[in-house]
Amino acid sequence: MYLGIMNYFATGNADDGYSLKAPSYILFIALIVVLLAIVYFSKKESKKIQTKQLVFASVSMALALVTSFIKFVDLPFGGSATLFSMFFICFIGYLYGAKIGVMTGIAYGFLQLVIDPSIYHPIQLLLDFPVAFGLLGLSGVFNKSKYGLLKGYILGVFGRYVAHAISGYVFFGQWAPEGQTALGYTITYNATYILPEALVTMIILLIPAFTNGLKEVKRMANE
Repeated sequence: MYLGIMNYFATGNADDGYSLKAPSYILFIALIVVLLAIVYFSKKESKKIQTKQLVFASVSMALALVTSFIKFVDLPFGGSATLFSMFFICFIGYLYGAKIGVMTGIAYGFLQLVIDPSIYHPIQLLLDFPVAFGLLGLSGVFNKSKYGLLKGYILGVFGRYVAHAISGYVFFGQWAPEGQTALGYTITYNATYILPEALVTMIILLIPAFTNGLKEVKRMANE
């Protein structure tokens, strides 16, 4: 049954990876639309606020996607340090809270899957795409606290890192270099591309002029 489902949605094998077929693209695009609809109707607010939520979420996803193509580190088994692409998803959590942030992150994860699929197993697909990027939305946990954007960004990025690390340990540990454990390999591998981007972004988020501007954007997004 498992192989039958995989053959319907993808072609390839577990060793070399799978490529998506047309039904997969239709399914994932439909999921993106559904998730954005949830973002729109997630709060019992005025139509104006609901529309703003959808617009900001869509624009942030677009900016995250564009900046994800600007890569400073691009690793062979997936993962890259980009031009602040994680920030734009975390920013939605900062604007509207964890629920909308996570929904936007999941939608973006499916978008990344459609644009640049890297598939070896259904659980790996979930961990590396909707789960990992959805966890960036946990930034919304601190959206009302002091230094909320910085703290939220750290939490969201850590959540993504953990999801990728679990995926790496379970599904890619076999490729660990000789003498290195699967756990050590996945911890190091994922830190190689996530940590540099995160550190640079965190430094920028410590600049008062920048964070004050983002606070103004947040005020506009919620009025």
